Amino acid sequence: MTVVTSARELLDALTEADDIEIDGSLSGMPAITLRPGVRLRGGTLRFGASGIRLTSDNQLQDVTVIVPDSEVAIRTSAPDLGQATLRNVRTRGQVLLTPSHGRVQVDGLTVATADQRGREERPHGFGVHVLQGAFTLWNRSVAVGLTATLAGISAGSADRPVRGSGVLVAGPVEVDLLRTGPIYTDSGIEPGTPDLISGGVYVITGARVQTVINDGPVTTHGANDMALGSWGTVGSWTARAPVTTHGPSGIGYVSFGTLDRLDIQAAVTTHGAGARGFNVYDGHVAVARFQSIATYGDGAVGAQVSKDLPVLEIVDDVTTAGSAGQSLVRGVQVWLRANAVSVEAGGRIGRLAVGGSLRTDGDDVVTLEAAGIVGELTAGEIVARGVGSAAVRVSGSGSVGGLDPATVTGPEHREVTVG
Repeated sequence: MTVVTSARELLDALTEADDIEIDGSLSGMPAITLRPGVRLRGGTLRFGASGIRLTSDNQLQDVTVIVPDSEVAIRTSAPDLGQATLRNVRTRGQVLLTPSHGRVQVDGLTVATADQRGREERPHGFGVHVLQGAFTLWNRSVAVGLTATLAGISAGSADRPVRGSGVLVAGPVEVDLLRTGPIYTDSGIEPGTPDLISGGVYVITGARVQTVINDGPVTTHGANDMALGSWGTVGSWTARAPVTTHGPSGIGYVSFGTLDRLDIQAAVTTHGAGARGFNVYDGHVAVARFQSIATYGDGAVGAQVSKDLPVLEIVDDVTTAGSAGQSLVRGVQVWLRANAVSVEAGGRIGRLAVGGSLRTDGDDVVTLEAAGIVGELTAGEIVARGVGSAAVRVSGSGSVGGLDPATVTGPEHREVTVG
């Protein structure tokens, strides 16, 4: 083990030592590159621009890396990483890993501050680009040879969210575990922008993740911020803490990919025009379970389904407070009503089970709208409180099985509207 106490000693050690320990806080260095096999631990490294570049079989442990927020604290430089390990690492600045082969092992990573809004390279799909994350693992090639275990990743704080996305996994990569702590983001996107989004924790096309677990809260601020979502393939996704968005066209969880089971064990709450709680727009979700969903904003649908969803279960309530308004859908601003549950034409919920109530408080909305099919419904009650609103509306080829009129109430005796 080579112990260094100055920037000069570190630069010298990097030319020949394989195990380097930093004692104290070092600054005044250019960006550094770790030779293959080099392991770096301890201390604090301060850079005026970029920070550490990994090559192959590198390990960072118990180290803090500080760069300006808009710079990259830790990046990769080779297509084959061998095995790269980050253990108990803290940064100010982005962690950007872009290999096509190798294995990434993360066991404790906190990105305290970062700003990715200026990155020109952004994943694209479904009519939008996605801002890079404070932690980004992105295989930008078509090669399939990258695997990862990503545990204990946190980003931002309540008083200083990261700018851009939080955690982003994209491209051909096999991840057995993606586990996050607290995630706080602010997209900084101009409201009304149709073709740019960000995500709190986001899995992009090509990525395959066996298990996602959000142990900490996921909170987003700004326009077009998706708290949780996937365009890729996920086995199970569990959120154990509140999921909250602040800003227009945010979404609690949005799915365009394939997901076997979604289990949100705490409240999903959105604030802002067009900020929806849950969307299934493409791909396939087998089972989705929520503790509760509440939206506060015009055009902010509670749950919107346009594909086949065999099971949707809400333990408590789905409530909305708004009326009609604009929302970003597939790269286009569209007009939506703040319905509690909306099954679009061509969509289907096999079983909709609501332990509490479906309720809307806004005017001219529908609490349960079925232009598609609800095969089996159980709910405590379905309530529409606003003027001109309907508790249930079935239209076109839609249908609702098991609707009990005794549980349906609405203003002006408009309990059930068909057509």
